[in-house]
Amino acid sequence: MAIVNSIFTWYIKKRIHQIELFIKYPIDVQEEWIHNLIASASQTEWGRKYDYKSIFTVEQFKERVPIQNYDTLKPYINRMLNGEQNVLWPSEIKWFAKSSGTTSDRSKFIPVSEESLQECHYRCGKDMLSIYCNNNPETKMFTGKGLVLGGSHQINQLNNDSFYGDLSAVLIKNLPLWAEFYRTPDMSIALMDNYEEKIDKMAHTTISDNVTNISGVPTWTIVLAKKVLEITGKSNLLEVWPNLELYIHGAVNFSPYREQFKALIPSNDMYYLETYNASEGFFAIQDQRNSQEMLLMLDYGIFYEFLPMENIDDENPKTLGLDEVVLNKNYALIISTNGGLWRYMIGDTIQFTSLSPFRIKITGRTKHFINAFGEELIIDNAEQALLKACKETGASIIDYTACPIYFSENEPGGHEWIIEFDNQPTSKELFIDVLDNALREVNSDYDAKRFKDMAMRKLIMHVAPKDTFFKWLKLKGKLGGQHKVPRLANNRAYVEDILKTIKEHD
Repeated sequence: MAIVNSIFTWYIKKRIHQIELFIKYPIDVQEEWIHNLIASASQTEWGRKYDYKSIFTVEQFKERVPIQNYDTLKPYINRMLNGEQNVLWPSEIKWFAKSSGTTSDRSKFIPVSEESLQECHYRCGKDMLSIYCNNNPETKMFTGKGLVLGGSHQINQLNNDSFYGDLSAVLIKNLPLWAEFYRTPDMSIALMDNYEEKIDKMAHTTISDNVTNISGVPTWTIVLAKKVLEITGKSNLLEVWPNLELYIHGAVNFSPYREQFKALIPSNDMYYLETYNASEGFFAIQDQRNSQEMLLMLDYGIFYEFLPMENIDDENPKTLGLDEVVLNKNYALIISTNGGLWRYMIGDTIQFTSLSPFRIKITGRTKHFINAFGEELIIDNAEQALLKACKETGASIIDYTACPIYFSENEPGGHEWIIEFDNQPTSKELFIDVLDNALREVNSDYDAKRFKDMAMRKLIMHVAPKDTFFKWLKLKGKLGGQHKVPRLANNRAYVEDILKTIKEHD
């Protein structure tokens, strides 16, 4: 295996010079991609509708094609689900990534073309390893296996020609045969639908493997890790997998989970690599160790536009290109892809942390925020404040959600939080004080509304019993790696439903 490890490491690092190329010429690379995408789709139904053949500039593309979301593309996607081809993209599309999303539908189905599989999703998988191997030339990760904690849905057949599943399930199902040798557990377990049974089987079948790397959402990785330690009687994962050296994570902010992972994997050499991917595409990879920013990947068949959040409700909002963005400003991310998504607002907000090269951090969702009183609280604010509150009270968090408390006749408004702790704070009252004050420090609008409790009073916090969010997700049929607790909501629906779950399980 040592020889195989050396060959793999050498091969995977060859991609680095191509990454350096788009870092050096970012605008040129992006312009080349949008022209390729438009030319490729010119004879599709969508391309004919907007006369792609007569589009020669990015400005013409933006003027002619309106900004889209899932609801506006849904009629086209439904036809593709029923087997129609050449609708949004010219090549055959028979796979769809199912995602809960934040649309008016319970689920959305994102078309996955062969081009998006190869040029985006699989290329990103190779790039993660390339970047890691380049930063860690002595790696031995290919001497063992990668434990992949994927989604909970099986591949489901829609008709004779169309299939859907969680993105991770779609990717696993389409992997080349050789890749199966380097991942665990086997496909029969990885694609299981019952997530509780799946966690148990994953734990039992992987404890005897030589696991060198793990990929998965932090919350569910912790659940699996605790099951592994329960079965083996070990105190940490390195006693089970002594060659474990890399954890690849994404989907949620890792900061609230970092201390828990340090306890599960007590090694200063453990490498944590963050990624930014979604059913719609793969967008960014952390390319520097101990960094909280990610390199925007510019040659994955995706053309990017950035919409300033203050203009998101404009009738015809102006989007910006890479040459127009500035640091530390919130933008809604808009993409055009080699899977047939055109000027598609995916619902995430990002900030640029560097313009040379272009690095970003995820700051929240266009719909996941609280702005009931003009406070404009986003997830990035919330998680900075939570991190400070945990640090000052010795706490660690499993999950949380928050919503507004509306004005009453005798009381100002405020925010109501439900937090499930892994380690309880030394003082609930101190945690609330630190959290509230930290929110005031990171968000001037929140601070202004909190002035003398005139518009907003101090936040209210409920300490959720163990497994509250697990039980709530289970009741909603949303157990699995790609389902996440909504962090912030501008209405009370989630909080009241979770409080009801707590009451019913008392």
